[in-house]
Amino acid sequence: MRLKDKNMRKITRIGKTSLAVTIPIEIVRSLGWREKQRVKIKRIKGGFVVKDWRSG
Repeated sequence: MRLKDKNMRKITRIGKTSLAVTIPIEIVRSLGWREKQRVKIKRIKGGFVVKDWRSG
């Protein structure tokens, strides 16, 4: 698998009103995040930012 393909993700429907995007485990581990951790999502021009809710 090429690196270009490894970072390509699909949006998946979860329930009726929610969508999800998976994050590569390498990125999650490098940030020190855990399963079920609360995060804050902020919309910016051209995309969004995901941060830990305590630091953001």
